[in-house]
This record gives sequence, C-alpha cells and structure tokens, in this order.
Amino acid sequence: MTMRRVVFNQKGGVGKSTITCNLAAISAAQGRRTLVLDLDPQGNSTRYLLGRNPQDPAETLAGFFKEMLSFSFNNKGTTGYIVPTEFAGLSLMAAHPELEEQQAKLEARYKMFKLRDALQALEGFDEIYIDTPPALNFFTRSALIAANACLIPFDCDDFSRQALYALLENVREIQQDHNDQLEIEGIVVNQFQSRARLPRALVDELIGEGLPILSTYLSPSIRIRESHQNAKPMIHFDPRHKLTGEFEALYGALSA
Repeated sequence: MTMRRVVFNQKGGVGKSTITCNLAAISAAQGRRTLVLDLDPQGNSTRYLLGRNPQDPAETLAGFFKEMLSFSFNNKGTTGYIVPTEFAGLSLMAAHPELEEQQAKLEARYKMFKLRDALQALEGFDEIYIDTPPALNFFTRSALIAANACLIPFDCDDFSRQALYALLENVREIQQDHNDQLEIEGIVVNQFQSRARLPRALVDELIGEGLPILSTYLSPSIRIRESHQNAKPMIHFDPRHKLTGEFEALYGALSA
C-alpha cells in the first residue's frame, strides 16, 4: 500500500516544506518511487524541488483542481499533472498562486474528498508526501482526509506550544468525522538547540504530557537555507552534514 503522509501545522514558518522535501528526497534516494504534492499557494516545496515556480497553472495542482470544477472530454487525469524533478525517483505535483482563488469554489461544491479518491487510484508510487498551507482550509482538510499519516512540525517556543493543542484537536476531528485511517505519526521537533535550557524544558514538558514527540530532533543550521537557495534537499546538497543525518534518522524511524 502507498504511504500517504501529510505534513501539517496551522502556524507558518515551522519547517513544513523543509521536512516534506527532505524526507521525500531521502525516500527517493533509497529507491522508493516518491511523489510530493505542494498544496500551499506560496509554492515553497515547488521551488525547493524544481528551482522555480511553473508559470502555467495548467501544469500544476491548480489545473488538477480546475478539472474538478469543469466538465471536459480532454481531462488529463492525475498523472497529467505530475512532473519529474532532477532527482531520480522523485516527482512533484506543483503549487501555483491560483490555488488561493480556487478554494471557495471547491469548498462550495464540496470537493473535499476528490484528492483522496485521486491518490487512492494513483499507481506507481511507494510514498506520497503532502505539503500544506499554514491554515486549516479546504486544502489542508483535503490532505488530512487523503493521508494515512500526519507529521506535525514544532518549533520550540511557547506560541507554537499553544497552537499545538488546537492543531491536535483539529486533526482528531478530521479522524473522527472523515478519515478513521489517519494516524498522528508524531510531532517533529524542529530548530532544536540542544544546549539551550528553555527548549529542552519545553520538549520535556510535552513528553510528560503524553504528546507523541518523535525522538529525532532537527537542529538549526544555515546550510538548510543554502540548500533552499540551491534547490537541493540536504541529502543531495550536503550528504555528510549533521542535519542530513538527522533527516535520515527521522526517515528511518518513520519507516521502521
């Protein structure tokens, strides 16, 4: 069965795109046929994997969702919107700013289950990673309904902590109402400074509360910004870096 994993947090700037693309790149490097869906109109995952944003919305997820809103004898189907990246085994369904404009129409016509149906019917991939906008909207709900597993990035600060409780409730509501197969796979601690007292204390408190904190923490590094600028996930940009090893350890833990 294809693993469909959504990376979700309603708070922006917590590393959703970074985690999505680096885990997907490791998956592909290990011989798994891997697909990334970029549902965020900002297109951070798209730029990270392609080095650019597609200009033609018909080549992107905007075209995919447009098919849902209009009848045509010439529909391309899901595979028609998948593009290769320069990395072997790694493909992408790209974002486009027009996704923002499509939300209200898609929601009004109750198309929330269409992504799930399309991905369940899609063949040829071992793992699918879904990057989401920093909001609980049509696209994030669609992704949570379509996924088997949910990863939640978490930055070590008190504002992120308060948002985390509401986020978990929202995911559980989706589980109960729309997708009882969805598993909260874990919370990924990102930008973790091991020598700082407050982040360590905060994470320990969350573990004490019984939250599913994953044991692999991701360190802050200027190299991740450089990997963004060069449009190369860390396993291709700096394979021996400490952070690359942390991503590999995280992928290994999730795949165990």
